[in-house]
Amino acid sequence: QVQLVESGGGLVQPGGSLRLSCTASGSFKRFYSTGWYRHPPGKQRELVAVMSSGGLDYAESVKGRFTTSRDNAKNTVYLQMNSLKPEDTAVYYCAKSRLYGSTLYRAIGDFDYWGQGTQVTVSS
Repeated sequence: QVQLVESGGGLVQPGGSLRLSCTASGSFKRFYSTGWYRHPPGKQRELVAVMSSGGLDYAESVKGRFTTSRDNAKNTVYLQMNSLKPEDTAVYYCAKSRLYGSTLYRAIGDFDYWGQGTQVTVSS
């Protein structure tokens, strides 16, 4: 069993920054892929960033502004969000892939454990 706990969300003005954290407990080998998704109000859940031993990938809408990283010693994944825009407002989720390896998984069905979500609101 794996538990993912997110933190770091909140209210921020446009142009501001936030860093989300996702800490895993239980069996969480570092070779699993991790993903960040978001669920904007009135829209479907969408992929924000994904990371595996094989690399990184980001949604076009966040490239150059968001960065995902991982601290294996702390079993924690981060999402650094800079130059935030009102359209970044959403509930953000971290997730762990079903399989481990270098593949960059992107589909929601590729992930089996999810955090509880953390609200990010970008507003003046």
